[in-house]
Amino acid sequence: MIPILSIVGKSDSGKTFLIERLVAGLTSRGYRIATIKHDVHGFEMDREGKDSFRHKQAGASTAVISSPNKIALVCDVDEEESLETIRDTRIRDVDLILTEGYKRADFPKIEVSLFAGSDRLLCGEEHRLVAVVANHEVTQDVPVFQEVDIPRLVDWIEERYIRDQDEQ
Repeated sequence: MIPILSIVGKSDSGKTFLIERLVAGLTSRGYRIATIKHDVHGFEMDREGKDSFRHKQAGASTAVISSPNKIALVCDVDEEESLETIRDTRIRDVDLILTEGYKRADFPKIEVSLFAGSDRLLCGEEHRLVAVVANHEVTQDVPVFQEVDIPRLVDWIEERYIRDQDEQ
């Protein structure tokens, strides 16, 4: 089963910044990483006027864009799919899934508090908080990494979430 690790934090706290660095660090070690971005507002993946956008606007329930090196799928759902469903039905051949958001999901979380104005965290251990990335003092009883420690955080994730899976 592919492990899921959620990167959470307040708006503008550095979530995307951290995910970019984690993906780069883990893929440089040969791991395949998938990312899932949670958007509570809904989204449009394609640009207005493009063929696949026009297909969806015309009423297609599923639109696929395929090229020699990428594929994208946009499909309607009756209700939001759980992370487990997305992992089990839509993602394959990866070593780890990093999510951006999903603070209410029951998966381990790393909270980011690099750029936001407040030092108060959203999550505690009861929310499956496993680590914090912050440039300020944190009182949670979990590992705390600063922005300069991101390579050490990559080591920690590799050991705890990828290698542990390989040994099971």
